[in-house]
Amino acid sequence: MPRLRRRLITVLVAIALMAAIVYVRDVTPEGAQPAASAPAQPGDLREVVRVVDGDTLLLDRNERVRLIGVNTPESVDPRRPVERFGKEAAAFTRSLAEGKQVRLEFDHERRDTYGRTLAYVYLPDGSLLNETIIREGYGFAYTRFPYQRMERFRELERQAREQGRGLWAGEHR
Repeated sequence: MPRLRRRLITVLVAIALMAAIVYVRDVTPEGAQPAASAPAQPGDLREVVRVVDGDTLLLDRNERVRLIGVNTPESVDPRRPVERFGKEAAAFTRSLAEGKQVRLEFDHERRDTYGRTLAYVYLPDGSLLNETIIREGYGFAYTRFPYQRMERFRELERQAREQGRGLWAGEHR
């Protein structure tokens, strides 16, 4: 009997460890974030390992980056249903960034309240991912906190709305 009990405890511990690993790997923006082993420095080229959702990236060295000034519909928060256009926004960001070498630029704040790096992300062609997402209508200009490019991003959102791009398609102008 003690041998069976020991086996059962071992199995339960293994299951708990696997669940913890999955949780940390796929944690949502509202949860605790794994510590980045080497924070990005301005001008560093970094690889986008995975697009978490439309406005959050996972870089090499396990660093999570939240795009400054962009808010896309939610697609991964387990507490809420996927928002309208959330999957499309995540797919759009994935098509532009996943597996690519990117350059980060920073603003006033380097981290958000969840420990993610806040950055403007430049793609290999020199375009700014944050701008592209808003310009093409896959996200909103985030205006809750100030940042250097806020007015530019608000203008891009206005244009996307007027031209019926992305999530604004089919809206009355």
